[in-house]
Amino acid sequence: MKIKRCFFIVVVLYAFMVLPIFAKRFGAPKHLNGLNKHPVKSIKSPDGDIIECIHILHQPAFNNPLLKDHSIKMSPSYHPNGINSIKNGSSSSPPFAQLWHSNGKCPKGTIPIRRRTQKDDVFVRNHRKKSPFDPELDDDNHEYAHAYTEEGPFYGTQATFSVWNPNVQLADEFSLGQLWITAANYETIEVGWQVYPGMYGDSTTRLFIFWTNDGYQNNQCYNLDCPGFIQTNNEIVLGGSISPTSEVDGYQNDMTVLVWKNPKDGNWWLEVGGKILGYWPSSLYTRLSESASMLDWGGEVVNDRIDGLHTTTQMGSGYFSEEGSGKASYIKNIQIVDEYNVFRSPGQLTTSVSRKDCYDLTMGNNDIYNWGTYLFFGGPGRNQYCVQG
Repeated sequence: MKIKRCFFIVVVLYAFMVLPIFAKRFGAPKHLNGLNKHPVKSIKSPDGDIIECIHILHQPAFNNPLLKDHSIKMSPSYHPNGINSIKNGSSSSPPFAQLWHSNGKCPKGTIPIRRRTQKDDVFVRNHRKKSPFDPELDDDNHEYAHAYTEEGPFYGTQATFSVWNPNVQLADEFSLGQLWITAANYETIEVGWQVYPGMYGDSTTRLFIFWTNDGYQNNQCYNLDCPGFIQTNNEIVLGGSISPTSEVDGYQNDMTVLVWKNPKDGNWWLEVGGKILGYWPSSLYTRLSESASMLDWGGEVVNDRIDGLHTTTQMGSGYFSEEGSGKASYIKNIQIVDEYNVFRSPGQLTTSVSRKDCYDLTMGNNDIYNWGTYLFFGGPGRNQYCVQG
């Protein structure tokens, strides 16, 4: 009897003392432990994703020490004003749709999170994002076609993106269209659409967000994969597939993205397709807690230069910008949010293209067709004029 009792005590001590150490050393990465919590509901998406409905107060953001004692805000106290402002639900674009919607929805009081695996985490840690203004960019494999303004301070931006499904040659390459909100090139908020087979496990086009507060060094945060962004919406999955995408000379699917700084508490709010998704708390940042110094819009690809050749990964629709509407990828109605929380024209933008024979960009302004300030961008990647890496 005494032997059994002693054995029981040893087992209990092992469970409480040894197993947690083992799990910490060999288990899932720390921030993945903040994901994949016990869901209220799970939904299988047609694209193979598992969408988990997590209680809103159990989301990964609240694992961040910077958000200790943070009280969640369910809506912003202010919305930008102006003739082209898009109030909740009044967007001229069609309702924002994701593939998983066909199989169910998350109940109120929860948020949808795409289930992640340890394999996903290893991939993201080994494939880092970069700034388009990185001083070492010439030695890097990221290429851009973008337009920007440094005439800050800025308090937000709104733009409408056509959504495409470009071909991506390799799993660890990606292609995207996005906006950047930057402070001193160290802190960013980034939003757009992306095709990234290595991270998502397929070649579908996905909504993504990204942020860093240390110049892309240690904190590189996609979607809800590490604690920071607080989601309040129960309908849209960050990292979820967008459906449908645009067709050449056919249907053009676009999405309007708005990010702005709430004047009252300094939080940066995100709205996609007229739906408020959530916010980046001001406490995540030092410089962006005040304002942004640069705004940027455009495309980015990764070029791995296999065998010294340029990648065939497409940017945008895969067509050069000169092809225009119906073929080239566009970003239209580009606006900034000023210190009075009012939409303004971005004024004169500076353009930058890494390899004009591979991808390019054209800018313009057309108020007749309600495009405002716009740009076309993209290209096929490797072609007869763009061969070497």
